[in-house]
Amino acid sequence: MTDPTHSIAEPLNALLERAGMDALDCGTAERFSVYFNLLVRWNERMNLTAIRDQEGILSRHFVESIACARVLPVGVKSALDFGSGAGFPGIPIALCRPEIAVTLAESQGKKAAFLREAVRVVGFEAVVHAGRAEELPATFECVVLRAVDRMQDAVREGLKLVSPGGWIVLMTSEAEMQKLPEFAGDSAFRIEKQALPGSERRLIAKIQVPGNSGFAVVEACGEGAAETRISVPRGT
Repeated sequence: MTDPTHSIAEPLNALLERAGMDALDCGTAERFSVYFNLLVRWNERMNLTAIRDQEGILSRHFVESIACARVLPVGVKSALDFGSGAGFPGIPIALCRPEIAVTLAESQGKKAAFLREAVRVVGFEAVVHAGRAEELPATFECVVLRAVDRMQDAVREGLKLVSPGGWIVLMTSEAEMQKLPEFAGDSAFRIEKQALPGSERRLIAKIQVPGNSGFAVVEACGEGAAETRISVPRGT
């Protein structure tokens, strides 16, 4: 059993700084500690994440999710974590960007129960939807997908949940991003590939969906990334 008072604030901030990112303030870092300890305890009796060592959880889940939270466009007021699982990146978004109303959608009942417990124990505002994201009646200014099955299908469904002028944000691999042109229907589609912190193959891509133009703007974002904007037909 992990020590429920164990603090990961110092190693987490060290990893952030090593990645060229700003450290968390003390209060936020300690809330991440509460989240980490709860995750480890629950992971002992159910499979929330296959990564079980502290450094792996911090570098792969926490740092990547914090990076995602920090690149979400300024002014976004609502975000959906599509297939939240153990809460990545939705919970870090809620902790780092409290101005954003976060919904965590998770169809597996046990994982949804963990998310509710995390909201209660860590102490942050979020809605937990225990069901498929596609069933939600609302739309969101930002929809985030990370490590979902059948990414192209999930992106198509996610686009239906983006409000006009909103964003869909993908945390994925280069291989999956190369399939995005097929989804977009534009064989001339190009992407500047940029790694997430500590990775050579994983990246964040932001896709803006303007209201009635029928086009999306894609930005490849990552460690030291220069933004790339490419217009592609919006999926339907």
